[in-house]
Amino acid sequence: MYQTHSLNEKIKLFFTIFFPILVTQVSFYLISFFDTVMSGRAGAVDLAGVGVGSSLWMPVYTGLSGILLAVAPIVAQALGARNIQQIQRTLYQGVYLAIGLSIATLLLGFWLVPTAVDGMGLSEEGKRIAKGYLLALGFGVLPMFLFNVLRTLMDSLGKTRISMLLILLGLPINVGLNYIFIFGKLGVPAYGGVGAGIASAITYWLLFFMAFAFVRNGKPFLEYRFLRSVERIFWPRQKELLKLGTPIGLAIFAEVSIFAAVTLLLSEYGDNIVAAHQAAINFASFVYMLPLSASSALTIVVGYELGARRLKDAVRYAKIGIVLCLGVSSFSGALLFWQNERVAAIYTNDAAVVELAAHFMIFAVFFQLSDAVAAPIQGILRGFKDVNVTLILSLIAYWVIGLPLGYTLAERFGFGPDGYWIGLIAGLAAGAVLLVMRLIHIVKRYEAQPITNETS
Repeated sequence: MYQTHSLNEKIKLFFTIFFPILVTQVSFYLISFFDTVMSGRAGAVDLAGVGVGSSLWMPVYTGLSGILLAVAPIVAQALGARNIQQIQRTLYQGVYLAIGLSIATLLLGFWLVPTAVDGMGLSEEGKRIAKGYLLALGFGVLPMFLFNVLRTLMDSLGKTRISMLLILLGLPINVGLNYIFIFGKLGVPAYGGVGAGIASAITYWLLFFMAFAFVRNGKPFLEYRFLRSVERIFWPRQKELLKLGTPIGLAIFAEVSIFAAVTLLLSEYGDNIVAAHQAAINFASFVYMLPLSASSALTIVVGYELGARRLKDAVRYAKIGIVLCLGVSSFSGALLFWQNERVAAIYTNDAAVVELAAHFMIFAVFFQLSDAVAAPIQGILRGFKDVNVTLILSLIAYWVIGLPLGYTLAERFGFGPDGYWIGLIAGLAAGAVLLVMRLIHIVKRYEAQPITNETS
């Protein structure tokens, strides 16, 4: 990270930070993508089981790992202020927090998963696959959270290419393991959709060990002397991480869980509807990686500039990120609109599921534009350490507007599955508008008073 002066310099630095994060996010997402696609090749029931399992897991994972994103603005602002000691301490405390969250996740999972899956409208075989997938994935929870802390640290220090290289190494390993465990190769039994969970858990362990080696011994990090001694848990720093991270995690959970809730509500329509819906959501989430990556990059560059007390530069970076997301999402939305059937055919050979998924993908086009606005602004606000109001706005948009509207249209007015998609679109659009208003307010407030490091 370094200070920039012209617009061209800012665009160059932003893309230097952004592009490796995009590759990392896409590659990391492709682990879930290949779980879904390769499970679908094993059968529609396997696809439905993994889809429901993923829908239960992803809100929990993204919400809890979102808490760990508190590392990013703290490290970015500390880097801008050249406070090396704070960066070192933040890493240790982030690791301890990741361990605590992993233990809590596993305990809750073993307690709640069987009941949650049994309440779904899946076939008995679909329920078995969903439970097995989640159980296998549970063995990868600890390394997954630890890897997220190390990856966030590397990215916040501007070393985004390293995390990119790590995940690029992990992706083909995951695909190979999927092939072995899903379809039964090299003497391993064919586990179907459950094998996808086994493969992902092994992959996360490998990613963690590689990231640990880089952070501790890699040349770019030697000056920080990371992980070379044992530091005790420092409760004031844990409190700071939780104060900043909990609203971030809950805001992410509020958004992701609405998709999971819709998937679960659609389970009453049968395996084909769930499989088609999961395919459409899976692809839409893939496209979402671009604004999500821009969001992470914006947290870093905005936080860095604010740490150095350069508000105007932070605002310029914000504009660059939003314009980029709107442009690319408009293009991808148009492409999906015209090629929806071909995209749907990637997920399954079942003609009925392909037709349904292609239909749902038309709806996905419309909330891509909302994501293109909301996601980067969320990252910008995290750079400002403004998180509490963002959480409230997310809850209103998704759970007060989006889901109730979708349920009403689907169950009361006979729209069926389409009603839920319309509700999703409305919720995402409302969230985007509310976040724009919040960002304008925060910038005006910072213009009127000195920049501080307090959490809003």
